[in-house]
Amino acid sequence: MALTASSLFPSRPVVSSVRRRKYWRTTVLAYAFLLPSIILIATFHLFSIAFAFYISLFNWKVIKGAFLGFTNYQVILGSGDFRAALATTAWYSLFTVIPSMAFAFFAAILLSRPIKGLSFYRTLFFVPYVTSSVAAAAVWRTLFRTDGIFSSLWKWIGVPSPQWLNEPRGIFLLLLQPLGIHLPHWAVGPSLAMVCIAIMSIWYSQGFDVVVFLAGMTSIPKELYEAARLDGASEWQVIRFLTWPLLLPTTFFILVISVIGSFKAFNQIYIMTNGGPAGTTTTVSLLVYNEAFRYGHLGYASALAFLLFGIILGLTLVQFRVVGRSARTISG
Repeated sequence: MALTASSLFPSRPVVSSVRRRKYWRTTVLAYAFLLPSIILIATFHLFSIAFAFYISLFNWKVIKGAFLGFTNYQVILGSGDFRAALATTAWYSLFTVIPSMAFAFFAAILLSRPIKGLSFYRTLFFVPYVTSSVAAAAVWRTLFRTDGIFSSLWKWIGVPSPQWLNEPRGIFLLLLQPLGIHLPHWAVGPSLAMVCIAIMSIWYSQGFDVVVFLAGMTSIPKELYEAARLDGASEWQVIRFLTWPLLLPTTFFILVISVIGSFKAFNQIYIMTNGGPAGTTTTVSLLVYNEAFRYGHLGYASALAFLLFGIILGLTLVQFRVVGRSARTISG
């Protein structure tokens, strides 16, 4: 049999014109369906972010001013107001994230048991989260008023009522000063007003955290619990050595979301105290709002917003690198 060029070097299969037209028609149709979302994201997200960064490089007060480069960022990093707001934000995050996760974890354990009225109790925990944060903050502000329920309870007990949302002194100072313990300024802790806001935030975020923990618990095989109990493990040992390690990825997810949310918190702080008393509840997000809409310093406020974004991004990366790796190692 004679060898030919076509037999030695077979040609690659050629896609038919009909198949090619069908491929392009399907591709164009897919992008046509995606086009409205792409336009919305590009207009209200990507363009907004880029324009905000552009504004941060100018002395922008209502109208465009002189080009400053990164001067706004330098001024912010040397500002005492920014450092105070950042410290307040850190205190708020510390007083909300850890207690909220701890309460939600144990609440999820209780709500995972076969008890009577389980659906009602689960709904009761989730209702605050679907409530408007503005409305919830307004209600809690009423509860913490000097003539509110909490003050009335203090008076009924016979103890002078604290000022709650009007108290600028630190919580550690208020607790230890009657014992004759004096603290330096840096150790007095967040103001009592900030602690009140943190209590409201913990109550509000419980629904989300509990639901996520419950979802994580449903993925744990029941056979593991049966085997642990057959081996004589107590309920605490089951929680400590079985439930908790297997829920570490879920815990890590809640931790990341909660830290991001705490650094962006605005509604409850603005409604309950509006940064007072004496600026002790002014967080970075509230500082951005004040600079932009109260004082009209749009360039300065945009630089603040990008610095806050950088801080949140840095914290998130640290959590992924440290906590996330540990969670994957232990759970794996």
